[in-house]
Amino acid sequence: MKIIELINDWLWTYLMVGLLLATALYFTIRTRGVQFSMIPEMIRLLLESGKSHDDKRIHEKPSHTISSFQAFTLSLASRVGTGNIAGVAIAIALGGPGAVFWMWVVAFIGSANAFIESTLAQLFKVKGHNSFRGGPAYYIQKGIGKRWWSWTFAILITLTFGLAFNTVQANTITVAFENAFGIPALWVGVITTVLTLAVICGGVQRISKVNQVIVPIMAVLYILLALYVIAVNITSFPAVIKMIVTNAFGFEQAMGGTFGMAMILGVKRGLFSNEAGEGSTPNAAATAAVSHPVKQGLIQTLGVYTDTLLVCTSTAFIILCSGVFDCGLTGIELTQYALETQVGKAATWFVAIAVYLFATTSIIANYYYGETNLNFIHRSNRIIYPFRVIVGAMVMVGTLSTLEFVWAISDITMGLMTLCNIAALLVLGKYALRLLADYRRQLKDGKDPVYYSSTIPEIAGETECWQYEETKQPLRHVQNRTRL
Repeated sequence: MKIIELINDWLWTYLMVGLLLATALYFTIRTRGVQFSMIPEMIRLLLESGKSHDDKRIHEKPSHTISSFQAFTLSLASRVGTGNIAGVAIAIALGGPGAVFWMWVVAFIGSANAFIESTLAQLFKVKGHNSFRGGPAYYIQKGIGKRWWSWTFAILITLTFGLAFNTVQANTITVAFENAFGIPALWVGVITTVLTLAVICGGVQRISKVNQVIVPIMAVLYILLALYVIAVNITSFPAVIKMIVTNAFGFEQAMGGTFGMAMILGVKRGLFSNEAGEGSTPNAAATAAVSHPVKQGLIQTLGVYTDTLLVCTSTAFIILCSGVFDCGLTGIELTQYALETQVGKAATWFVAIAVYLFATTSIIANYYYGETNLNFIHRSNRIIYPFRVIVGAMVMVGTLSTLEFVWAISDITMGLMTLCNIAALLVLGKYALRLLADYRRQLKDGKDPVYYSSTIPEIAGETECWQYEETKQPLRHVQNRTRL
């Protein structure tokens, strides 16, 4: 643990926080604040994402596709998990209320990274057996041409999501159920493992169908519970907001060293939760059938707001309004105790069930991220089937491990994976910026934006899922022209 903590401190203190915020600020400026200026367009696209006309504009389409909304909920399932409930509690317990402010900063500024990476994932996606596939490994290989780089990311995300993050989810489920119902960890692990394997063996279609039902319902119920806590404590709510801001910038916190702790923990837990720039959600974004890559980029940007500004903030207000954030508890136990003081013992049961559903959907979404990257390395069921067994085994490991160990391991793998992806965004971001300019131009002309690979001819041969031009010129002509 001492070695792991040393690596974590160096990685996050001296590298990750500054790099993430600097990259996000750069893309915010270059996109003219796309994450703010196009919020109405994001909402419009999400509401219309079930329409089938987008599917017909794709040049190469798999036998089965998932809708833009299903891709959104697939990524949201990974985002909305233990990081929203246990991770926020850890950040507040260790870094103070000021950590919440830095979570908001990561969401507002970091969502520019989310837009860039998800747009690139759509641009460079490939046709899979049953659905589209894509993500950083794919756009690094096709856009940069560095196989060692793409393989490095594919391995890191498989280790991070398929293995490390799933131990965190499983561990939080165990603690929540032991605290609420007294159920032994072993039984919780067995049930979770069996349910996980039952869903992931059904492929991305089953995963997306499960997530599009469970995630929105549980998120709404959890937010409503937080609103109730705020309403009960409405007279002290202004003081809570003041406490968050003053602890984020206060002189006493800076002198005591907790200012830096609040920032680091806020960014770290914020990134774990909303995954903006991390390189995970592009794997989900690539699966959707849309008429323009920017459409899914905008929808995935909205997912960052949904995760941090709604669900994470709900947890923060539950804990801070209850006034028990410094009681000595941490993680999911702190959230459960805070709700118990406001609503009663039944709230502890609700949190346990909510965590179970949030974490279970996260586990199966995390598995998909690992699967799609293993398919990138070598497409064979001889790899996928053992991977499913290993994922199930890691769920069991997580239920029996300590809280500190599983979170520390996850932070290291998450940091390394994010470094790999951020470097790729800085190289390939120019294509996402050109796509955004094309999208805005078509909107200005009153059109429903459609992308053709001839818009960026120098990479047309690497974007085979898109028609070369409106006359539906065959892809082989694109490849010949690219070679010439």
